Amino acid sequence: MIDIPIARGFFGRKKPEGQSARIPPGQHLVHDFPVLSAGPTPVPDLASWRFTLSDGDTRLGSWSWEEFNALAQTQVKVDIHCVTTWSKLDTNWEGVTLDTLLEAAGLDEAPAPYAMIHCEGGYTTNVPVEDMLGGKAMVATRYEGQPLDPEHGGPARLLVPHLYFWKSAKWATGIVFMEEDEPGFWEQLGYHIYGDPWREQRYTGD
Repeated sequence: MIDIPIARGFFGRKKPEGQSARIPPGQHLVHDFPVLSAGPTPVPDLASWRFTLSDGDTRLGSWSWEEFNALAQTQVKVDIHCVTTWSKLDTNWEGVTLDTLLEAAGLDEAPAPYAMIHCEGGYTTNVPVEDMLGGKAMVATRYEGQPLDPEHGGPARLLVPHLYFWKSAKWATGIVFMEEDEPGFWEQLGYHIYGDPWREQRYTGD
């Protein structure tokens, strides 16, 4: 049996005991998994699917579905928090960390301090690279032991659980590194450029 590592970075700071201490201000606990999307759910075509890392216009690495799933896989159990005020605790995910992708691309470090995540349908969101390194983020392909459903972002979505869940972009197809931070889809429409749920950074100015 293959031992799948659990990345330390996903756990962050030690949280106080008690469920309420795990729910950020303004959030409420749910036990289902609400589905919220800006557009229609894409139909995945795994035969043509690729995930690409780029530095601006320069391609650093690209993987087919088979190649992506052959990379080292990481499992995590994390809480997630949606900007629409729901939180879900103890969710289980599996996928490939950005650290693993950089290593697979032959890189010792990220080439720039910011990143834009690109997705099917033209959706984008921006995340500082430091918020994705050290095991703090992954491209997730499995949820609760099963392949990720398309309605929840399958075949692959970003998972950055310490930020509001819109940053965990569905249907991810690539990451582009950038020297300067730029707003993505929702950020251009007034959502916060960073999105820390513990600081209630929902909208510009929060």
